[in-house]
Amino acid sequence: MNYKLLENVQSVLDDFVNKKEAAGLNLLVCKDGRELGYWQSGLADVAAGRAYNRDTIARLYSMTKPVTAVAAMILMEEGKLDFAAEVFRYLPEFKDVKVCTDRGRKGNLRPARRPILIQDLLNMTSGYGYGAWGEGSFYGEHLTSVLIKDLNEDEKDGGKNQITTREFARRIAQIPLNFEPGTEYNYGYSADILGAVIEVVSGQSFSDFMKERIFKPLAMNDTDFYVPEEKQSRLAKVYRSIEDWTDGSEKHTLQLFTDCNLGVQDKMNHQPAFESGGAGLCSTADDYMNFALMLANGGSLNGRRILSENTVRRLSDSRLMPSVQQTFDIKMPHLAGYSYCNLMRVAANPGACNVFTSKGEFGWDGWLGPYVSVDRESGLTIVMTMQRCDSGTTAAIRRARNIIYSSLS
Repeated sequence: MNYKLLENVQSVLDDFVNKKEAAGLNLLVCKDGRELGYWQSGLADVAAGRAYNRDTIARLYSMTKPVTAVAAMILMEEGKLDFAAEVFRYLPEFKDVKVCTDRGRKGNLRPARRPILIQDLLNMTSGYGYGAWGEGSFYGEHLTSVLIKDLNEDEKDGGKNQITTREFARRIAQIPLNFEPGTEYNYGYSADILGAVIEVVSGQSFSDFMKERIFKPLAMNDTDFYVPEEKQSRLAKVYRSIEDWTDGSEKHTLQLFTDCNLGVQDKMNHQPAFESGGAGLCSTADDYMNFALMLANGGSLNGRRILSENTVRRLSDSRLMPSVQQTFDIKMPHLAGYSYCNLMRVAANPGACNVFTSKGEFGWDGWLGPYVSVDRESGLTIVMTMQRCDSGTTAAIRRARNIIYSSLS
């Protein structure tokens, strides 16, 4: 291990913060289950001058999805959930879903040729998206945007907090799909529908199932769908990084963001009715590392088994069907060399990836910049958290992980 090379990680984080591409962030790395390094930079709350620390609580957004996938796998192992089963077997409202390929605010609906399967939810091949990007979006995406607006109003501070995880599923089932199930890839609300399935199959609320089967066994004590009052002082603020090229060079300014997004509250100060399987969790770097180390270790951590070794192996081995992979490659060009299954990216062709990695490395990221990577071949497990809007996989994590991989001897 080249520890001298690892010293460059801190400068990457500091550079990201100094350029105001984020207010603050942290990075935790383990090698073969042992901590290799921890780095942090910047502020969790700019106005208060509060540092972005190791115990800072961050909204995970789409890094919730791998946890939802593991919850589904637990039920698969128990024979209670079936990859090939139709979603309507668990949620009857999906019995007669419709498809509409028209764009704009009107459209002609037709019955889907086949039902949505549980596998479609795990692989983002259900046909549901995350709302309209413009007038030329699919008809169903415009309707999804209406649902998102209702979710945001319902979950904002002082909102009614009435749209439950099951009610969300009932409402989205009435929205037409953008394509026939299983024929294309489209990133969207599939994981949230899966959360409703997990509630029905387990007979518990989604959060209770997560706590009992994942959070408590893994000592993820700061992970939940909300942040209680006694921990609110550790919750990071959210910021937009605004680019400015007026003088011909790249500059950034930070702007506080306090809105709800995708039905996820900003203040995270109450137990939400809508427990979003795709975006709702908040956590810390150490908590999420416990989750990631469980996967890196073949399904167990500190004597507590969550999944079998065979199930974890599937996470590394799964790939999209070739025809669907083509649409993934078009829609996710920043993930060249990767496939997507079980709500996570999977390195299928490491030589084509835009970061150093190994075949079978898997993980995901989130709207505010949190990131996880589990590489069982190299033994590296990486967790980053930050709270910057519209982030996903950032230059900060790409640069940092390239340093980390290069340091391996």
